[in-house]
Amino acid sequence: MVLGLQLRRQVLAGLLLCLCAGRWAEAGKVLVVPMEGSHWLSMREAVRELHARGHQAVVLIPEVNVHIKAEDFFIKKTYAIPYTQDDFDYFLMGSFDMFFERIHFLTLFWKTMTATKNLSLAFERSCEALLYNKDLIRDLNASSFDVVLTDPIYPCGAVLAKYLSIPAVFFLRFLPCDLDIEGTACPNPFSYVPKLLTRNSDHMTFFQRVKNLLYPLSLKYLCHFSFIPYARMASELLQRDVSLGEILGSASLWLFRADFVMEYPRPIMPNMVFIGGFNCGNRKPLSQGGWGTEMSSC
Repeated sequence: MVLGLQLRRQVLAGLLLCLCAGRWAEAGKVLVVPMEGSHWLSMREAVRELHARGHQAVVLIPEVNVHIKAEDFFIKKTYAIPYTQDDFDYFLMGSFDMFFERIHFLTLFWKTMTATKNLSLAFERSCEALLYNKDLIRDLNASSFDVVLTDPIYPCGAVLAKYLSIPAVFFLRFLPCDLDIEGTACPNPFSYVPKLLTRNSDHMTFFQRVKNLLYPLSLKYLCHFSFIPYARMASELLQRDVSLGEILGSASLWLFRADFVMEYPRPIMPNMVFIGGFNCGNRKPLSQGGWGTEMSSC
């Protein structure tokens, strides 16, 4: 599919720009700090393409995980975390059953908050096991990486990049609570850009605009206990007060797995690149009895 090929080239062009700055003819070393689950399944394709172009990728993997397994196109570097496989499976997957239960909305909301807290705590402990592993950090420092590729919905990679003073490339769909807007210092006109879950369109009445402004405030509590611990870790490591905005704002490049074909247009900054469809795989053309065009699947 031509569009998919163009998007792959756009992503790789951004990554290669970071890798080649200062050493034009050399292959780069990429430190990858992934997010567990489907987030890794998308990032894996970018890592595969970097390897195909001669770059070396080292992926930091917790010893207990679900999807992040060893592959022949990257070097695996593991670290221990204070959870068993059964614990981690429960935190990551066990809470999804409640969405199929016929329960009251408020009960579902409470259970969702509890599950989110437990999952956030698991990732927080995993990040602490990584950042406070002195032997591992010493080894990473000595490896002279050119760039950190990470998904900032798990801010541990962003904290690590700042701690090691390595340029960071963020690979993401979006961040809750408009943290991606804050991190990119991008204009955020509530009157024109509908917020997630509001069901507003880009043509809003006055009261819909008020709803668009107030609705995200209900998510602030969720973001507080999910993301603030990473600012605390960064402050301890750098021995100064560090905000989450500063951590996210240090990224050199933001690669958004989104596209305005499926979303409402909004302001963007020069280091924001939209790569919607990057993880769509090309498929063979249909037979003559079909539509006669090439199909793709995501």
